[in-house]
Amino acid sequence: MPSDIEAIAEQVFVALADPSRRSILATLASGGPATATDLADRLPITRQAIAKHLALLTDAGLVSPEQGERRRVRYRLRSAPMQVAQQFLAALARDWDGPLTALKEHLEG
Repeated sequence: MPSDIEAIAEQVFVALADPSRRSILATLASGGPATATDLADRLPITRQAIAKHLALLTDAGLVSPEQGERRRVRYRLRSAPMQVAQQFLAALARDWDGPLTALKEHLEG
């Protein structure tokens, strides 16, 4: 498995490990692009904390900033890194299936 896939997956997993970042992603998924201020109005998280979380989510590629009106930056979800993480997990599961089946058969035999 190429190491770039593993690196992208790792960034996604780190980003998803925090419940506040998951809340931000869920809010963007349900409400569409939003500014940090919009997100602070919808979530029980300060605007400063949201800005820090958005920076990490941007670094992980899960959101992309877009210039909006009056110099306001809106954040939009990006699905590509999540798809890479899913591919990583699927490959990992395939690698486990054979040995786990063999172990189960050995233990049952």
